[in-house]
Amino acid sequence: MFDIGWQELFLIAVVALIVIGPKDLPRVMRTIMRGVRKAREMARDLQGGIDELAREADLDDLKKELESTGDVAKQIEATVDPAGELDRTVQKQLSDAADDLKAGTEPEQSPKPPTPAADQAAAAAAGNAGETPPQTDPARKATG
Repeated sequence: MFDIGWQELFLIAVVALIVIGPKDLPRVMRTIMRGVRKAREMARDLQGGIDELAREADLDDLKKELESTGDVAKQIEATVDPAGELDRTVQKQLSDAADDLKAGTEPEQSPKPPTPAADQAAAAAAGNAGETPPQTDPARKATG
């Protein structure tokens, strides 16, 4: 910073000893060190303030960038369903279900896939009660 070597410091110490005197030199050194500490503290605070401003500027830039992208939901909708067919289908199904509820009937439901228990019940109803139906459950195959 100042590029002061040990020779310059020695010369300053000798001049200070002669000018100030040995009696007052410790008090003067304490005062100088307080000033140096105060200057370092102020420099640290200034650096912290500058860092805070930089962070706020980055956040402002990020906020502007997010605002410039617009409505992400509309962009996704335009990409996934540009013609709006999916939206119309869902709205129609919702309105049909609401109409069915108002009329007092149950809404139509898609058939459920058969389960192994349903397969066994169907086999028993068909008259195969004495025969064991084929095992479709992998857990039952392992236990035998």
